[in-house]
Amino acid sequence: MIDAIKYNLQVGIKLLNTISDAQYTDVSAKPYHSSIGSHMRHILDVFDCIFEGLDGGHIDFTARKRNPLVERSAGVGIAYFEQVLVKLEALKDADFDQIINVSDDLGLGMVTAKYTLAAALIQAHSHAMHHFASLGYIITKLGIDLPDKDFGFNPTTPRDIA
Repeated sequence: MIDAIKYNLQVGIKLLNTISDAQYTDVSAKPYHSSIGSHMRHILDVFDCIFEGLDGGHIDFTARKRNPLVERSAGVGIAYFEQVLVKLEALKDADFDQIINVSDDLGLGMVTAKYTLAAALIQAHSHAMHHFASLGYIITKLGIDLPDKDFGFNPTTPRDIA
């Protein structure tokens, strides 16, 4: 599981290595006017919530750090990706079946549920792939070449679409 998540997150680094800070922070793509940097920061914050809460057995997805520097500098974004990859690697021998409490605000207040560590990581990975798909749209609108033919495609997406 960890290798697959790391493999897919490395596509984000590949993108950031090919764009300028101006492209990274560009919010001109309609209709949402969000930047590549804001999506990348958000993706990585979700993983960070897992790392921050794991030792205490309680992950709070509302406790995102939202570091604005990550949104403004592709280099800082790359460093954040690398930190997440190191922390993922450190989990390789973890008990993925361990039960943890996971909290999030679903719009009507906080909800807490019991997850396995594997379920939390799968959710964070699926969330990242969803944002990569949104980023594929933004990247195309900004006239940037996709860094990888699979960028933004969930591994389960059929490829023989007519």
